[in-house]
Amino acid sequence: MLILRNIRVWDTGEIIDMVIPSADARNQPEDGGVIEGDFDATGLTVAPGFADPHVHFRDPGQTYKESMVSGCRAAASGGYTNVLIMPNTVPAMDGRAVKAGASGAAEVLDAGCSDVIDYLQHYERVHDVSLPVRYDLCVCASKDRAGVEASDPADWLRHLDGHDMDGKDAWQLAHPVTAISDDGAAVTPGLLDQVLANVKESGLYLIEHCEHHDTGAVNDGPVSRKLGVPGIPEDTELKIVARDIEKARETGVHIHFQHVSTAISFDAIRKAKAEGLPITCETAPHYLALCDEDLLEYGTLAKMNPPLRSAADRQATIAAIADGTVDLLATDHAPHTLEEKERGFLEAPNGIIGLECAYGVCHKVLVDGGYISDQRLIELMSVAPSRLMGHRPTDVAALLNVTAPCASKRTLDLSAVEHPENVDLVILNTSEAWTVDPEKFLSKARNTPFGGWHVTGRPLATVIGSTLVFSRIH
Repeated sequence: MLILRNIRVWDTGEIIDMVIPSADARNQPEDGGVIEGDFDATGLTVAPGFADPHVHFRDPGQTYKESMVSGCRAAASGGYTNVLIMPNTVPAMDGRAVKAGASGAAEVLDAGCSDVIDYLQHYERVHDVSLPVRYDLCVCASKDRAGVEASDPADWLRHLDGHDMDGKDAWQLAHPVTAISDDGAAVTPGLLDQVLANVKESGLYLIEHCEHHDTGAVNDGPVSRKLGVPGIPEDTELKIVARDIEKARETGVHIHFQHVSTAISFDAIRKAKAEGLPITCETAPHYLALCDEDLLEYGTLAKMNPPLRSAADRQATIAAIADGTVDLLATDHAPHTLEEKERGFLEAPNGIIGLECAYGVCHKVLVDGGYISDQRLIELMSVAPSRLMGHRPTDVAALLNVTAPCASKRTLDLSAVEHPENVDLVILNTSEAWTVDPEKFLSKARNTPFGGWHVTGRPLATVIGSTLVFSRIH
């Protein structure tokens, strides 16, 4: 049992004691974390668990980079209780039966599963593991994510809530398909109408990689020329954003833009929202913390797609967060080996990892920088992404209504909650100063430019289903 004394509720400021009746040591960090005891939690905050609708766990097909086990452990370490897994697995998550001999197919077939969705939904059963975070799945917009032919709803509708419910087991119900995307590439023009029709038919929402280019490796500008590397113009993002805004106006389909990075795109999204169009968007910690000038220091560790943009775009990103244009923050956690990232700007893969330092980086830039409040940051990392994913974030204040007053304080005893299985929380020290050390990450990967950064704000414990699955409380 873990008892936290004098902990603050994030959205009311009320001071309470919290009792967590159960603990699970399997996901503790190697340097040890306390999972039981009575602690003075003065200065700590309890909030709904973080949610991330944009992660890549490389399982199946590239588990040397990341696996479901390591990815979920990294998420729990970062305070996340729910993630949405992107469909660029190997084979791709398009719902089609995998074929023997195809890359990654053996992992699926040897587990007795027919397709990648089936495999990931039943991952815990077939691998006899218990993962420390909840996860949803995102199906491909096109077959094999190739952008040539739209994926067929007949291949994946059965995996959705509301379809074939009598035939679903508990694993399928726990890990539903909730979105559609070709993340890594925008939906190709010739398929967009069909994909939107599939979205409308299925009730999913489209998560759009709102950027397309055929050449270039970093943002086009003085830095790309100094590096001697082909540049990617900023309008490669705007063209997709503008195209899809028109389709949202035409069809009424909800489109969510991923990792928006440019001032001109934020302006277009801001105007679309003012019209009342069904548009939402996210940005990632690296776009608000870094710009293309940082490539000169971090090299390919800071290579991503969309690329880091100009210093002016970075400021526009922060402004879009501050004025509410940005609906949520997502990490785009993209593991690669350091060997792969050392291939140079033209050949190194895009992407960085982010789950384990996202809160600290965002807190340092946004809250310490005076742009938003602690409460707003939690909304951006917890409440808004949970709602986008179709989940209800834990209402801590409402939970307190089911417990009896205790002197001048109240006690939140999770064993007394009517449905403890629905309680997902993160315990935060919003003022803790710490240094990002990738060597201590629970992810398999180390590809981050934030190693050595001095940040503030840290998740200290993660609670899922009223169970303490991660703790660094000492």
